[in-house]
Amino acid sequence: MNRSIRTALGGLALTTALVAPAPVAAQQADIVDTAIAAGSFTTLAAALEAAGLVETLKGEGPFTVFAPTDEAFAALPEGTVESLLMPENRDALIAVLTYHVVPGNVTAAQVVELDAAATVNGAEVHISASGNGVMVNDANVITADVMASNGVIHVIDSVLLPPEAMDSTDRDRF
Repeated sequence: MNRSIRTALGGLALTTALVAPAPVAAQQADIVDTAIAAGSFTTLAAALEAAGLVETLKGEGPFTVFAPTDEAFAALPEGTVESLLMPENRDALIAVLTYHVVPGNVTAAQVVELDAAATVNGAEVHISASGNGVMVNDANVITADVMASNGVIHVIDSVLLPPEAMDSTDRDRF
């Protein structure tokens, strides 16, 4: 691993230590409970609930979740989140949310060695690491390696949109 990537990884680990939520109980919490305890993923939690994915992400796993913050969702065009949360758009919401999940337990040390990763959605996310940090598509990883009982969370500053969302005739919705 080159020095700039090690430096970026070291900075991410330090950030994780400063902002990682404490376990909900003596036993390590699952991905959903860990995210909820952090307090900055209320939109993600609501979206998971609307999509019917809460129980899946509370399951055995392991899962790696690139979790957008509430601020990341707020940066989407006006009305996007509300539209995605409508029952008639459940399939689109599931497509967006599953594009944030990679099967397995992929830590920051492994992420920086990757150029891409296949998501549960079926599409790939592109990964790049430099002295400035790690990016997943156009999103910056702002906190890495938030460990949960069934996987790991990497906090990102943008919502990832799957390629089919960008290629579809519904592109203006996103």
